[in-house]
Amino acid sequence: MNTTAATTGASDTGFKGNDSALLGIVLAVVTFWLFAQTTMNIGPLMADDLGMPMPTMNIAISLSALFSGMFIVVLGGLGDRFGRVRVVFFGNVLNIAGSLLIALAVGGALATPMVLGGRILQGLAAGAIMPCTMALLKVYWDGRDRQRAVSMWSIGSWGGSGLTAIFGGFMASTVLGWRLIFIICALVSVASIALMRQIPESAPLAGRPGKTDWAGIVSMAVGLAALLIVVTQGSRIGWTSLATWALLAVFLLAFGVFVNAETHAAYPLVDFKLFRNSVFTGATISNFLINGTAGALTVSLWVLQGAAGMSAAMAGYLTIGYAVFIIAFIRVGEKLLQRFGPRKPMLWGCLVVLASILLLMATHTLQWQYAILAVVAYSLFGLGLAFYATPSTDAALTNLPGDQAGAGSGIYKMASSLGAAFGVAASAAIFTALSTTGLEIVGTVIEFSGRQDNLAVREAGMVGLAFNALMAIAALVSVTIFIPRQKKA
Repeated sequence: MNTTAATTGASDTGFKGNDSALLGIVLAVVTFWLFAQTTMNIGPLMADDLGMPMPTMNIAISLSALFSGMFIVVLGGLGDRFGRVRVVFFGNVLNIAGSLLIALAVGGALATPMVLGGRILQGLAAGAIMPCTMALLKVYWDGRDRQRAVSMWSIGSWGGSGLTAIFGGFMASTVLGWRLIFIICALVSVASIALMRQIPESAPLAGRPGKTDWAGIVSMAVGLAALLIVVTQGSRIGWTSLATWALLAVFLLAFGVFVNAETHAAYPLVDFKLFRNSVFTGATISNFLINGTAGALTVSLWVLQGAAGMSAAMAGYLTIGYAVFIIAFIRVGEKLLQRFGPRKPMLWGCLVVLASILLLMATHTLQWQYAILAVVAYSLFGLGLAFYATPSTDAALTNLPGDQAGAGSGIYKMASSLGAAFGVAASAAIFTALSTTGLEIVGTVIEFSGRQDNLAVREAGMVGLAFNALMAIAALVSVTIFIPRQKKA
């Protein structure tokens, strides 16, 4: 690898992006979007195998997206200053360590720290890989080649997320079980490092003054960690217990410190001035919320396994429409943006996602009926995200001045990861808390057909999915309020 000083483009080094280098970048991206995200489907299997309480596993499921969101801006900035290729390599090494920690986890006292530690490392790896690989595409690929490279990157992320349930369920059904997922994940990072060694270093801010906003980083990490514990463990600790109130107090105190730090920092982690732009604000808030609806996939897959008796593999196969539609239609979202502007396709995307969640909420139906509804719903979910993705990203970034595009991009990506983390955490917490007792009022209002011995799981699923429907509605409201109508030429 050539580690010469700062480079700004292919012409400075003579290197032109090629397919093998692009494959290395895509492999780095899928370590998170395809492999690390499989826990949303196989979490209950892992918990049973390792003897971990499900509320603790819910924390583990959310940790990767949480840590990715918290540190993506910081690690992207480190890539600009110290070398993007170097930071991607560092992310791959973190992923190898985290994946092996999870794969080698043993039951008993060591299970929880090994899984939680592995998930944290996977999240940090994603935070390092995502912004720096995207930046490398802009440096070493030009024109049509760059458009193709960005499409491949997007397929690695969006397509990878669409395949997680299928891939995770299938791998969990093999002889080696779910551990093989994380062993392969580590090997993928090894292959990524080998393929990316040919890419010259790119560090456009090397040698320039800069100061890391440690006060903002630490206060945000402490506050979000406290809130995550309340969300995932509140039912077990007790919503009125002193510990719960103490954690909420820590969250509020940390949030106050964070806001104060960001308003006074020379190089803030989150520049609140960006939110003076209403379009950026609407795109970022709706992005947080629509990514939060990933919890609908988690809950519905657990309903299919817990109430319908499906294996993780069989439940995962029902999501094939999600992967097909998001990959096939993501370019359609681009065309809709060009024709109608961002507002309409963002609204359409949110509406389609909401429709898919409403279909998944029909847990009162017979098993075969719900399976058919799930297939349709997963396809609609992928279609809605495909409509929403490109217009939302374009609305967030093109409405900012050029010198703020980098900071805005980091905050927008942070919103994606944090939204997914808390959407999945809250949905899983609601489902887990009600899965053994159900919610009596739901059974009173709605008649559940078929088997009655699984009512608690089905009622829990309906309530957990209702939470996701509220997030989709909130995303719709955000787009309606902040994104202006397209002016006619």
